[in-house]
Amino acid sequence: MNSTQHSTHRSSATRRAAGAAALAMTAFLVPAAGAAAAPPTSSPPTSVPSHRQQDITIPLPGASSAEGIAKGRGSTFYAGDLGRGDIFRGDLRKGTAELFIDAPEDRAAVGLKADVRNDLLFVAGGATGQAYVYDTDTGAEVADVQLATGAAFINDVTLTRDGAYFTNSQAAELYFVPVDHDGELGEPDTIALTGPAKALTGDFNLNGITSVDRGRTLIVAHSANRALYTVDPETGVSADIATDALPNVDGILAKGDTVYAVQNFSNQISRIDLSRDLTRGEVEDVITSPLFEVPTTVALFGNTLALANAKFGVVDPGGYEVVTVSAR
Repeated sequence: MNSTQHSTHRSSATRRAAGAAALAMTAFLVPAAGAAAAPPTSSPPTSVPSHRQQDITIPLPGASSAEGIAKGRGSTFYAGDLGRGDIFRGDLRKGTAELFIDAPEDRAAVGLKADVRNDLLFVAGGATGQAYVYDTDTGAEVADVQLATGAAFINDVTLTRDGAYFTNSQAAELYFVPVDHDGELGEPDTIALTGPAKALTGDFNLNGITSVDRGRTLIVAHSANRALYTVDPETGVSADIATDALPNVDGILAKGDTVYAVQNFSNQISRIDLSRDLTRGEVEDVITSPLFEVPTTVALFGNTLALANAKFGVVDPGGYEVVTVSAR
């Protein structure tokens, strides 16, 4: 990847609206069949509960890197090749994945989220300053959207009923791409941040993003500050969520009053219980696995967490994969 910013902005292509909604999964236990478990590389701390019964790996064949993961319909997941921008589609039940989108050159794929109502996949484009949107039925490009023209590393994305919100690790702003009821995209808006989330104190600042309270509040991870903040999507005002320090915090995911915070180089996930007013968070559990090799982002399938192993800094990664663990 490089820091050259692309200035083109293509409007959304005509596409058919998909009306079928994904069925909610109340329980999801991944079978070991079809997925080879990697040998343990380290042992978890004795104070951490064992989650080995669901720990499997799903290779991403031919991937040159990995970073983002998103839940699709049922047991479908999407995972991105960070450096090439390619997208893999896999099935957690079958334990398999294959190349789905062979992206054009000079693209990147960082965080991902799938809009199953409209059959859209939103991809954060890293140093390109762009976001990419694909049709999850066909893999066709729906749009590429220029979000930032200055300093940029478009890192992650979350979806609400109104559209997609993206973080920029190099600037104190978020970006909003509206999505209407027919799945059509609107023009992007920039949301300037105020408050503690505005700080630019390291190489990577804003990172992961998720939403709570039916999209009325966003939560962002700040890697350099080792912290979580709430953000009002209407005003950009941010506020502290008081927690223990979260070193290496990366992708985050909210489910009810629980936030799963991936801590990449720490090779762990902190499961955080949020207070009702979102001002405090208590780390209720630390989830580890011998399969973790710098996991970065997370998707939730019932009682199972699926993560992309980025393997940053590994001299001979020996391929890239998605790994799964129990959510508790």
